[in-house]
Amino acid sequence: MSAYYIDGNEAIARGAVKAGCRFFAGYPITPATTIYQQMLNLLPPIGCTCLQGEDEIASIGFCIGASMAGLKVMTATSGPGISLFSEQISFAIAGEIPLVIVDVQRLGPSTGSATKGADSDILFLRWGNSGGLPVVVLAPTDARDCYNLTIKAFNLAEQYRCPVFIASNKEIGMTKESVPINFLEEPHVLERTYCPEGRDFLPFDCSADHLIPPFLPIGGDRAVRQTSSSHGADGYITTATEVIETNIKRLRDKLITAVDDFTYYESDTDSQADTLIITYGVTARAARQCLDQLREKSIVISLLILKTLYPVPEQLIKQHINGVKRVVVAEMNLGQYVQEIYRLCGDTPVILCSKMNGELISPDEIQKLVLS
Repeated sequence: MSAYYIDGNEAIARGAVKAGCRFFAGYPITPATTIYQQMLNLLPPIGCTCLQGEDEIASIGFCIGASMAGLKVMTATSGPGISLFSEQISFAIAGEIPLVIVDVQRLGPSTGSATKGADSDILFLRWGNSGGLPVVVLAPTDARDCYNLTIKAFNLAEQYRCPVFIASNKEIGMTKESVPINFLEEPHVLERTYCPEGRDFLPFDCSADHLIPPFLPIGGDRAVRQTSSSHGADGYITTATEVIETNIKRLRDKLITAVDDFTYYESDTDSQADTLIITYGVTARAARQCLDQLREKSIVISLLILKTLYPVPEQLIKQHINGVKRVVVAEMNLGQYVQEIYRLCGDTPVILCSKMNGELISPDEIQKLVLS
């Protein structure tokens, strides 16, 4: 069987090009730099653009401008860089600008440890925009996921006109592994919806049953207005409270009401299980091995691996929690996503298996909590 020997960062770059990415801008930062290097290898030979900004703020700004001009775009960074992205993330949400942002997470806070992995940015990705509006966050577990979820991230960015995050991790991004070619999905590639010819263009015009406005690139033969300020359907700044409220609720609802359409996950469940392990990212590998070890001991247990973190796939999580007596959450931080599980579990006990010292959570550490 033919296979690629590939790390997560290269898989993301190749998935991006497959999805139609034609513009990348970034700034070197460990452990995300090799995504930039791969895009530099892949984009110019096909007549497309890859460039380095003077810093992270400029880089994401270049991407936003290119997306407004009609290109599919991506940028990539790590902890300190994602902090610098915050203002432009808010702009992309307010202006409904398609954008894929890869965060190859490393140990924080601040500069932290550039060569140590962690899932320490999960809450920042969700809440790092002014206004706290929903975002899409996808979490790969390995190089195969990096390729597949990157294509899906582009599809979601185009379909819902929003920034989409890929929450990778240093251990995924920089670890090479063999991936059989037939395990690399080829999802149908989506394009953004353009305003039909001959119709007046209102840049944020929507209806009650269609919450995503059509798109036109700046610089064409029809006027396109763009603003990050509170605006109406015509793109002009407004102070009308009812218009502002309607638009903000639409920005929320276009993602929250659609999450079941892009809830990606893996599960291995047993209807007789008393314990459910919930995890995501690179820790999913340890959880899979833990599951096998426990079943060898005739211990009945279930596993849910989340690949869509936000908007929270509440129906999926509740479905898996139903019937178990406790939930073990394993994540490489001090306990970030577990807050969502507490919220959904009600009276069902939740046990946290966490670590934030640059080392991976081991199968034995998860198993110890399950057996306690």
